[in-house]
Amino acid sequence: MEALSSIWQFSVFPLTVFHSSAGEICAFKIHGQELPFEAVVLNKTSGEGRLRAKSPIDCELQKEYTFIIQAYDCGAGPRETAWKKSHKAVVHIQVKDVNEFAPTFKEPAYKAVVTEGKIYDSILQVEAVDEDCSPQYSQICNYEIVTTDVPFAIDRNGNIRNTEKLSYDKQHQYEILVTAYDCGQKPAAQDTLVQVDVKPVCKPGWQDWTKRIEYQPGSGSMALFPSIHLEMCDGAVSSLQIIAELQTNYIGKGCDRETYSEKSLQKLCGASSGIIDLLPSPSAATNWTAGLLVDSSEMIFKFDGRQGAKIPDGIVPKNLTDQFTITMWMKHGPSPGVRAEKETILCNSDKTEMNRHHYALYVHNCRLVFLLRKDFDQADTFRPAEFHWKLDQICDKEWHYYVINVEFPVVTLYMDGATYEPYLVTNDWPIHPSHIAMQLTVGACWQGGEVTKPRFAQFFHGSLASLTIRPGKMESQKVMSCLQACKEGLDINSLESLGQGIKYHFNPSQSILVMEGDDIGNINRALQKVSYINSRQFPTAGVRRLKVSSKVQCFGEDVCISIPEVDAYVMVLQAIEPRITLRGTDHFWRPAAQFESARGVTLFPDIKIVSTFAKTEAPGDVKTTAPKSEVLEEMLHNLDFCDILVIGGDLDPRQECLELNHSELHQRHLDATNSTAGYSIYGVGSMSRYEQVLHHIRYRNWRPASLEARRFRIKCSELNGRYTSNEFNLEVSVLHEDRVSDKEHVNHLIVQPPFLQSVHHPESRSSIRRSSVVPSIATVVIIISVCMLVFVVAMGVYRVRIAHQHFIQETEAAKESEMDWDDSALTITVNPMEKHEGPGHGEDETEGEEEEEAEEDMSSSSGSDDSEEEEEEEGMGRGRHGQNGARQAQLEWDDSTLPY
Repeated sequence: MEALSSIWQFSVFPLTVFHSSAGEICAFKIHGQELPFEAVVLNKTSGEGRLRAKSPIDCELQKEYTFIIQAYDCGAGPRETAWKKSHKAVVHIQVKDVNEFAPTFKEPAYKAVVTEGKIYDSILQVEAVDEDCSPQYSQICNYEIVTTDVPFAIDRNGNIRNTEKLSYDKQHQYEILVTAYDCGQKPAAQDTLVQVDVKPVCKPGWQDWTKRIEYQPGSGSMALFPSIHLEMCDGAVSSLQIIAELQTNYIGKGCDRETYSEKSLQKLCGASSGIIDLLPSPSAATNWTAGLLVDSSEMIFKFDGRQGAKIPDGIVPKNLTDQFTITMWMKHGPSPGVRAEKETILCNSDKTEMNRHHYALYVHNCRLVFLLRKDFDQADTFRPAEFHWKLDQICDKEWHYYVINVEFPVVTLYMDGATYEPYLVTNDWPIHPSHIAMQLTVGACWQGGEVTKPRFAQFFHGSLASLTIRPGKMESQKVMSCLQACKEGLDINSLESLGQGIKYHFNPSQSILVMEGDDIGNINRALQKVSYINSRQFPTAGVRRLKVSSKVQCFGEDVCISIPEVDAYVMVLQAIEPRITLRGTDHFWRPAAQFESARGVTLFPDIKIVSTFAKTEAPGDVKTTAPKSEVLEEMLHNLDFCDILVIGGDLDPRQECLELNHSELHQRHLDATNSTAGYSIYGVGSMSRYEQVLHHIRYRNWRPASLEARRFRIKCSELNGRYTSNEFNLEVSVLHEDRVSDKEHVNHLIVQPPFLQSVHHPESRSSIRRSSVVPSIATVVIIISVCMLVFVVAMGVYRVRIAHQHFIQETEAAKESEMDWDDSALTITVNPMEKHEGPGHGEDETEGEEEEEAEEDMSSSSGSDDSEEEEEEEGMGRGRHGQNGARQAQLEWDDSTLPY
């Protein structure tokens, strides 16, 4: 029989029953429980009927049905029980399927891990199912990878394989989408995600470390590898050696040493005085290095085999004693073609006639040689003359610090703080005395004899810095260690927690750390504690390379596993730059007599040096979007020089100079140089020390008649000019005593000050007129008394205000310039006859008289100098009146405006 359709589709098929001629077919009956079918009669006479579905049929619920059907006639009467029935017929129905369901995957996502470098037949298998009932629609006939451009393929059974070797470095993970098709070519309703992780081939090495490590200046000690660990791929080891090396040799002399000058560094380290710098920065006083090549830092000199420098006579004593010290920084490597030549670092030879070398320091075939030939002193015997050292560092093209301590006949070399004895000492005869002058040179040796024209010879190839000589004394080991010490390096936090099985060792500069142990876990924890530290307040920003190398020893073997090096770097960020500010009085006047005095004029009595840095401060309300405000905070640090420059022409040494007591410098461990261009104070010292020294700089001019004003400029520096202050300008003006003519003097007297009218008693008009032209003796006495009173009171006020200063007279003059000499903005009115105008003068006047007497006692005890100053100031005052005759009519004297 035909198969019926699936659910919601209904079909019927005909039924035919043969009967007698006397009857008809009235019904069909189906035997079975809850069958979704019914049979209906179409033609009673012919017995034709039809079987049809009375409810939906679903193939997924039941694929086929089998039941029995019978036919009934109508011949026995109207009741069905009397109807005749036919034989039983068996009906078999098969349900035909339609492709109604799409395939679905058993898992929403699949994940697999593969090792790089391998081709897999099957990485994993995906599986989909279909709910249709027929084999045609319920079976999955195909799988397909939807994601394009991936190195994977899938077969009809859902097996995924890689089509090429995978690389962990190229891609760590792949994500692909896969779909499925049934045999009716209906795709899956939703694709499935397949994630394939690529695992690197297990290689021994360090894991979980960062290549770039940022360091903020001032943050102290910072761990370099807080999570590092060693992967050994289950290999058994007997011991491990780890070498961590911080490489800073490309930063000038290495280790960020280009901060202060050599003299300043030696003072900081407590070196003895008398050190002579043979390679100073070029200047007017040290011009012999002006023609040499310099590196990025002006304190590093490069010698290319064609240059040498002559040290002027008088810089170094001609005859060194039996004790002296030579120090230097040197970077040297083998030079092609000059291996057999001597390369002179320092040489003292005959200037003319002969070619004798009295003492010299040179490199020969990567050996360091020091030559010292003593003068003949009646002892005709061999003496040690040449000292040789054979060290790999001499030709490794790296910076090293060398100290040669001479205590004749013993010569000791210190390199990077370690002691080295000479491997060879050669004796020679002493030099016979002669009257030939000697020439000291750097970078080559002067050949004054045996040649047609004197010239340099035996040139040095390399770099030198901080070449010094200290005659008459040897430096201590402590000083030498300080000079070559490093302010940055490697460190270990929590040494006590390293474990008993760990051995470690630092080199002197703490740039290399060696650790040994037999347990990988302990080694991992020890390396995690290695940190970088930089104690400089303003370190040079930039890269510090960091390498970690490893040596693994297996049981019974020397080296069994190769561990790749860790190649990282520390990035030192830019430090907060200080803003150095100089401020103080920038313009004042002084009488000519003070310029001529032995003390001169103090230029900077109130100068102040302040250093600040900008600190950003976030707004208090975190929700607001207001910009961050900048707050200036003060910071303390050192200075290394302050220059006082003369502006508008150099000083004339015949009539003017700048002066400073040497005791002021020595007490504060500073040095200074003086020239017609100005005064330079140098040396590492605090800002307060520089302030105190600047307070005592004096200017003298013993011919101030032709001088109207002098201008000066100060500029200070930290770290050899890396940070500089503002340019503070000062102008000092001279108050001259002009000689006026008689006519000007008469006109000046005709203009009567108001206080002259108040002291005269009523007289005849002629007497008043006469007194206005020719002052009486009483009037002159009163004027002098008033001036004396004003001066004494002012002196008392000034002395109280500036009693803390060392030089009272100089600072008094500075204060007077602010109050007395600039009368353009000051009006003073004094009435000296106040007592005589009424009987009511009370306690204030009495106290004023007592103060006047006390000040007069102090003035008299100070000797004749104060009297001379009073006369000079009175004369100066008259000079000012003569110059400003038009303004004198407005000038009144009233002691009510005095600040006492």
